[in-house]
Amino acid sequence: MKLTQPHLSTFVTVFILVLALGDRIFAVESINVLQVKSHRQLFLDGYIIDTLTGSIAPRLHEAVDRGQILRFDLPWEGRFSGYFTVIAHKDIYRLYYRGLDTSSEYTCYAESLDGIVWTKPLLGLHEFSGNKDNNIILSKEPTGVCHNFSPFFDTNPKALPSQQYKALGGNRNDLWAYCSPDGIHWQLMHPEPAYTEKGWVFDSQNVSFWSEAEQCYVLFYRKTPVKFRTVAKSTSPDFIKWSTGTMMKYSDTGTDAPSCHLYTNQTHPYFRAPQIYIATAARFFPGRQVLTDVQARNIGVHPQYFKDTSDSIIMTTRPDSIVYDKTFMSALIKPGVGPQNWVSRSNYPVLNIVPTSDTEMSLYINQGYAQPTNNLHRYAYRLDGIASMSADYKGGELVTRIFTFEGNNLSLNYATSAAGSIKIEIQDSAGNPIPGFTLNESKELIGNEIERTYDWNGNANLQQFEGKAIRLRFQMKDADLYSFIFTKAN
Repeated sequence: MKLTQPHLSTFVTVFILVLALGDRIFAVESINVLQVKSHRQLFLDGYIIDTLTGSIAPRLHEAVDRGQILRFDLPWEGRFSGYFTVIAHKDIYRLYYRGLDTSSEYTCYAESLDGIVWTKPLLGLHEFSGNKDNNIILSKEPTGVCHNFSPFFDTNPKALPSQQYKALGGNRNDLWAYCSPDGIHWQLMHPEPAYTEKGWVFDSQNVSFWSEAEQCYVLFYRKTPVKFRTVAKSTSPDFIKWSTGTMMKYSDTGTDAPSCHLYTNQTHPYFRAPQIYIATAARFFPGRQVLTDVQARNIGVHPQYFKDTSDSIIMTTRPDSIVYDKTFMSALIKPGVGPQNWVSRSNYPVLNIVPTSDTEMSLYINQGYAQPTNNLHRYAYRLDGIASMSADYKGGELVTRIFTFEGNNLSLNYATSAAGSIKIEIQDSAGNPIPGFTLNESKELIGNEIERTYDWNGNANLQQFEGKAIRLRFQMKDADLYSFIFTKAN
């Protein structure tokens, strides 16, 4: 496994002096110590990992297709409905997307109480063909934001009640800022564009959010130098004034040129670990044609939209970083069976992964693009379950980097077979097992749980290690470790 170096702002430096203990000598050196605090640690990248031995390796899991949840067959929606955003907040799920009739673009809205069953409410806000019985929330905006309107719920504690929801949109050389008190009624925030850049930019879904980790607004947007679709990043203290964009770089190429076109980036803080940004990006292969002309006619795809193919990948980046980690190069979700899934600009992920039960989270995918069957499918994962560290029956070991934490308990999200197990050892910064917390004293964990407190001979209290530099050594057999987190128990 190729591991990428975490960003230096996440480290403290500890200096180790020369110590002589019997015949053991520790040389003077400095080490970088991660500060994981009480942040959940995932395995979408190599951030927390120092060494892997035996059969243990990162594993990308396959989502379960839960079927179609919405069709876009209303006159103001159509075959080119796209650039979707889902927001889960206060027991309601809100979906935003572009609708397009023969000449005009609209921003449409759907909602759900569980993220599974969806409705398109008749809002009575904007007229279409002389009637306001529709789900349109923005219509024929002079700013052009209806092309790719992409909102978020603002978690900035200083956000005004009238601006709890914010959005950016625009597909020429300007992005415009909008706000809303309820996610339905929107208004322009400022009479001038929030962000302007020359060249081939913004012609995609440009995503923004309040970053708890960076304490500012963050924007990931389309930029296309030399006609190659890629991503740039900008930040803002107030959502109006934005920094000059910086090109993102990619771990697989080592440059700001990705190994394939990235049509959308869909970068967002993971809802269970906001210190990591997940990008469920759409990768695009122009000219990679699968369908014959006859197949294209049979499914009714627009004649300009079956000459290419596309699917999705998973990337991650960290606050204050300009590098996308691409630990997994394979498709996140492969195109489905049938020619309708192999057209241009189909299989694009909706912005944001959201929880849909106590044990499940969902990612929505736009399928049937440019066809009369244009729709959304819901794909389900277990919580934290896009990827894991996985060991087969032969077993293996994972040793973490040196880190400090906050809390007094260690909780795991894991699954084993009936024959499998996970055991954990706590080591000091030099890699020495700590008495009372060695592998021999650790519990053999068997089962399948989202949250499980780990213990050593019945002792789960790790208060003595809080703020100290330690490592964890995981011994695994026929098991998956999805995440771990240090928590504060009473």
